[in-house]
Amino acid sequence: MAEVNKRIMGIDPGTNYMGYGIIEIVNGAPQALVLGDIDLHKIGDAHQKLRYIFERVQSLAREYNPSEVAFESPFFGTNVQSMLKLGRAQGVAIAAVLSASEGISIAEYAPSRIKQAITGRGQASKQQIAAMINSMLKTDYQPRRLDATDGMAVALCHWLTTSNTLTRLTAGDKRKGLGGDSKARKGSSSWEKFVESNPDRVTKQ
Repeated sequence: MAEVNKRIMGIDPGTNYMGYGIIEIVNGAPQALVLGDIDLHKIGDAHQKLRYIFERVQSLAREYNPSEVAFESPFFGTNVQSMLKLGRAQGVAIAAVLSASEGISIAEYAPSRIKQAITGRGQASKQQIAAMINSMLKTDYQPRRLDATDGMAVALCHWLTTSNTLTRLTAGDKRKGLGGDSKARKGSSSWEKFVESNPDRVTKQ
């Protein structure tokens, strides 16, 4: 009999498209539940965007009832206004999740940490991440926008990090959020192995 251990929701914050993915851990292995993106690009007013983010994320959290939610941390860039907008979007999404369930657990991961966990490369492309996700989950997702698979990558990164006892013991929450745990520093050959086994599924840059 299949044992459902928990549900994890991953969110890739954005001000035009916000990607999300939800996995279910069944008998210790991840299974894809749903992925998609929240389309915000037609909403002109910045405050209405935040309201829509809150409503949609809260609705998703209530519908799928994840026990843990992971977010991609805003990256540090030169455009201060873009960083501010992205930070607001992430903050509203976090508030929406917390409002949906009192016992929900929140985690954050740096973009490079997520790429490292999924592909073994901290500078992997969105196409490489999407291909690796399909390989890991045995799915054939072909989303119109790769924000959706980015959201799923956040969920998988959280599962890979928290299910690895050594990583969990040697990396505190602060280091995980900054992408600085031992697994990230050591690196991985998962992406290289995937390329060798699936050359037809890799998009050349």
